[in-house]
Amino acid sequence: MPLAPHSNAGSTMTLEAITTGATANRHRRAAVAAAQSLVRWLASPFVVIDTADGSVVAPQAQLPAFDWSQWNATLAQVAQVGRPALIEEEDPVAILAVPLSSAEPATLVAVSAFLTRPVHTSADFQRAAQVMRRPVDELWNWSQGRKVADPTALEQMADLVLAKLAADARIATLEMEVDELAQRIGASYEEISLIYRLTQNLKLSDSRETLAQLALEWLAEVVRTEGAVVQFDCPVTPRDIPGCTAPPTHHRVGACPLDETELGELFRMYEQDARHRPVVVNQAVTRDPAWRFPTVRELVIVPISEGSRVYGWLAIFNHPLGQEFGTSEASLLSSIGTIIGIHAANADLYREQSELLADVVRAMSSAIDAKDPYTRGHSDRVARVAVRLARQLGCDDETAKVIYLSGLLHDIGKIGINDDVLRKPGRLTEPEFEHVKTHVTIGYKILKDLRKMQHMLPVVLHHHESWDGNGYPHGLKGDDIPYLARIVAVADSYDAMTSDRPYRRGLEIERVDAILRKGAGQQWDARVVEAYFACRQEIAEIVNRGVDDNELAQLQWS
Repeated sequence: MPLAPHSNAGSTMTLEAITTGATANRHRRAAVAAAQSLVRWLASPFVVIDTADGSVVAPQAQLPAFDWSQWNATLAQVAQVGRPALIEEEDPVAILAVPLSSAEPATLVAVSAFLTRPVHTSADFQRAAQVMRRPVDELWNWSQGRKVADPTALEQMADLVLAKLAADARIATLEMEVDELAQRIGASYEEISLIYRLTQNLKLSDSRETLAQLALEWLAEVVRTEGAVVQFDCPVTPRDIPGCTAPPTHHRVGACPLDETELGELFRMYEQDARHRPVVVNQAVTRDPAWRFPTVRELVIVPISEGSRVYGWLAIFNHPLGQEFGTSEASLLSSIGTIIGIHAANADLYREQSELLADVVRAMSSAIDAKDPYTRGHSDRVARVAVRLARQLGCDDETAKVIYLSGLLHDIGKIGINDDVLRKPGRLTEPEFEHVKTHVTIGYKILKDLRKMQHMLPVVLHHHESWDGNGYPHGLKGDDIPYLARIVAVADSYDAMTSDRPYRRGLEIERVDAILRKGAGQQWDARVVEAYFACRQEIAEIVNRGVDDNELAQLQWS
């Protein structure tokens, strides 16, 4: 039976108790430090008293052993009012109380005794000894060597000392706040930089796996964590299959404490909660004997999602210093999970649109075949031969895709050619050939307003141009002919020469080779012809084996 998601309420209560105690200790340390400042400025030892219970926080042996509790009520009033006051003044002794607490409830007070006039014998302390309940000799001994202080000046001086201490405390607080702000700004800068780097890598040509791996590597630079992992619940396929049952894929950085089976169990355990908000688990939960993943001390889980669709999960494990993960880590991971999720959704949409485009291109290619049954399969063969030539010439994957689709559509304009001419079993007359030549401009016009087809237009329009300038439709020469059109031109000519026609059988390969060699640098680009001879055996195999759907799928979506 799965464990129910835990809250951190228990750890929060404990933390509050600890924080309360730590705060009280901090205030007492600050009060003692303030009393030491009073000693320096007023040249007299001070004792620190907590009026909440009358306890002596910081005793002082250099003062008479007064029973401070006799003035506790008065000291409490001084603490509440927040101003120094003489709480007892009996010639020649005055007792000064200085409030030390700035936090509520204010209970800490510093107290000291001062000599208010010169004394000559112990008899001078008769009255003061009775009021302050100390032996005369004790007060006389205490007075020896002490400086005389003016009572009014004492209060004023204590006020100035408190003002200075308050200013110093404010400066210290501001410096601490500046340091904390600088740390937060530094952390925020790193987080923003990470998110910026991710957004700069949102190329649809990159897979979600590539982006996820980058995110993990950069995340490890920003967040203190021993390990991070991304799990995608279903791998991408050329056609997104509803209800995919393929095993999840994982990407890791650092030391992930769980294997793939345990990760799956963990994500299922928190799936419902993590769909709606980040899940943060700290040691208040993981120390529970019922916690089933003992190698996990701290944990944050967020979904990789776009809208209601969840592609997988992003998690970090174990703070290297044993500290708790909190809202900062959860917020950053949520942003990263959203970025990867949006990229995955966009990639899916892009792939679907690409597949639709390929289907449209195939349909158009089929329409050409239906129009001219004698050249059935020609466009497909030209496309595949052109791709092999492009690969031989060092073209990249994106160029190979353009070549393939352009090859399929290079003769799309034949849809506009008269059937009588297109299906004529014999050789064409000059006017008929001129009519057939218009198929390149017709094809251009068919595709020119389709934004997704723009990159195919140079091939459709110019694949019958000749290297020496004697081709059509524009008589382009040499390098002025679009590069991809030059590649398709060789593939088109090769298939035209090797295919059977009503009026002739396909030429022998030796004859085709001779024609290509002779036409290199005249009709065709010599570099493309050279590429043909470098892979002619593979080209022959491509043509002979027919259509390979798996090969074409890899070509289109690799």
